[in-house]
Amino acid sequence: MPIARLDHYNLAPNDMEATVRFYEDIVGLKVGPRPDFGVDGYWLYAGDQAVLHLLGDERRSTGPTGRLDHVAFWATDLAEYVARLKRHGVDYKLRTIAVAGMHQIFLTDVDGVLVEIGFSSDEPVPADAGRTFGL
Repeated sequence: MPIARLDHYNLAPNDMEATVRFYEDIVGLKVGPRPDFGVDGYWLYAGDQAVLHLLGDERRSTGPTGRLDHVAFWATDLAEYVARLKRHGVDYKLRTIAVAGMHQIFLTDVDGVLVEIGFSSDEPVPADAGRTFGL
């Protein structure tokens, strides 16, 4: 169940267009493809990796972590990861995004930061995983 890499971080900016301009013009990222999640947003890329996701859902723009919505990692062995969470009694949500070819597990850390762990949709979802939603 190794974590392979930091995948991206997600912000819910106060001013979406100004944030896009900052990360494109100043940081050097580029806007690229993004699945339709039913809310406005952008994915900004470093090369071929979408490293910053911007979320336009105002309902999520404030919370215990301010504008930081979540931090995401990419991993392998979904079944082992689900088993680990169950062994430790950690609450989580699992969803599959077919158009992006991925499964996502969401959980919160001890300070309330939302953490996403992504897996390839080629990995089967364990029967006892308790999938909660999908796109």
